[in-house]
Amino acid sequence: MTIKTKKTKDPASKPRSQARVPDALDRFLGCLLGGAVGDALGAAVEFIDKAQITAKFGPNGITDYAPAFGGLGRITDDTQMTLFTAEGLLRTWVRGCMRGLASHVDVTAYAYQRWLWTQGELRDYDTSVLSGWLVTQPALYARRAPGATCLAALKESRIGEAARNDSKGCGGVMRVAPVGLYMARMAHATFDDVFDMAVELAGLTHGHPTGQLAAGAFAALVFGLARGQGLQQALDEALKLLARHKHHDETLRALRAAVVLAASDVPHEQAIGELGQGWVAEEALAIATYCALVSQGFEHGVVLAVNHDGDSDSTGSMTGQLLGALLGVTAIPERWLQPLELRDVIAEVALDLYTYPDWTIGEYAPITPEAAKILARYPGY
Repeated sequence: MTIKTKKTKDPASKPRSQARVPDALDRFLGCLLGGAVGDALGAAVEFIDKAQITAKFGPNGITDYAPAFGGLGRITDDTQMTLFTAEGLLRTWVRGCMRGLASHVDVTAYAYQRWLWTQGELRDYDTSVLSGWLVTQPALYARRAPGATCLAALKESRIGEAARNDSKGCGGVMRVAPVGLYMARMAHATFDDVFDMAVELAGLTHGHPTGQLAAGAFAALVFGLARGQGLQQALDEALKLLARHKHHDETLRALRAAVVLAASDVPHEQAIGELGQGWVAEEALAIATYCALVSQGFEHGVVLAVNHDGDSDSTGSMTGQLLGALLGVTAIPERWLQPLELRDVIAEVALDLYTYPDWTIGEYAPITPEAAKILARYPGY
């Protein structure tokens, strides 16, 4: 099936006015691969401040991969959890096709249990949940500074139960880009649908409203971009959504600050410093949005997003997801893609998020070789 997408002028790339407008699949690939690239670039500087970054890498800061976790281009828990979010959504679709009913929250909660397993954390549950494709990827078993809140919440909560903490750390928002992509391929999905689903999934690990609402806003941004909207148009939708929800003050204020600073003459380093360090959800959302708004292209925006005092891999990942969804995969430098850990796996997951509505599966559908592959990859139980 050919998907026709509305082509819009790219508002974040004035110097790139002659650039090719990305098609829908380009945007899906760009989002997940761009996020992984930003994650890997920021991994080497996540726990050092800007002064240490410039002392180590020069006045321009880090501009290419540096050794982290034993190699170049290594992803962190941000990309790991993003992949398991995508897996949960796709397995929900398969379960719905095969059984008629499925809960995105419950099925994705089991996907997060598989991630927890890969991190060496044990739970007393039926190990039949350890199925599917992602848990067969050895690289995903590497422990890459996983967030304490995510680990604790997933170990302590019952499957599908909202977290019982008051955390608004960025671990909820940094993993929900697949929600925007997944819903972008549903013909009747709305920004409200996307926002609400991301809020629920973030709530599995983060109990504070800001930790959840920031995830809703970010997924809404990705949804708009994946459907071919410009960044400002998608941002307007996210701002309207936030304003309609209770407890929105922190998140809405942070996002509006990003917009104001992006339109100002405040130097980038100072502006990012005013937005925060990215360890908490609203700051990560604001920094990623600011960097996407002021970027002169994918590389410029992602380099900005990792060269600051805070959570460089998360802000780099989120900026990469936004710019990748806006500009497409061809905007990502090949020198960053070539050594990227799990590049092929990430690209396949992006392709699956794009093609899943066309899968010929169902309770009474014949099990073709293609269907068998899908059911083995994303078993619906």
